[in-house]
Amino acid sequence: MISRREARRAAVFLLYQWDVTGTPLGSLYEGEVDEYTRTLAETVAAHAPELDERISTASDEWPADRLGAVERNVIRVALEELDTGEVPTEVVIDEAVTLAKRYASDDAGRLVNGILGRIVREMAA
Repeated sequence: MISRREARRAAVFLLYQWDVTGTPLGSLYEGEVDEYTRTLAETVAAHAPELDERISTASDEWPADRLGAVERNVIRVALEELDTGEVPTEVVIDEAVTLAKRYASDDAGRLVNGILGRIVREMAA
């Protein structure tokens, strides 16, 4: 079993490939895939249109499809985790920002933080 951090990263990688290539998600699995990774990736893929609508609404006229694929999938994963309520909000945002910085850029980290912060504030209201 891998850590949740590793599972999130693996889910983002799978979703990135799915998003960029249009290849069915199930065909991207190589070897054994952690259950949390699989569930997270499949749930995000199933809810992608709704998640993208929330991202677009929160990002002030910057639709989700204009975001980089890494940033878009990091935010999708974070939103799915926020919706389940199983992971503390601070952890979800911190992990998302870390993934965006590591695999995109520091600017991507700020963008992800801003979008998720806005969505969390709206959820709390």
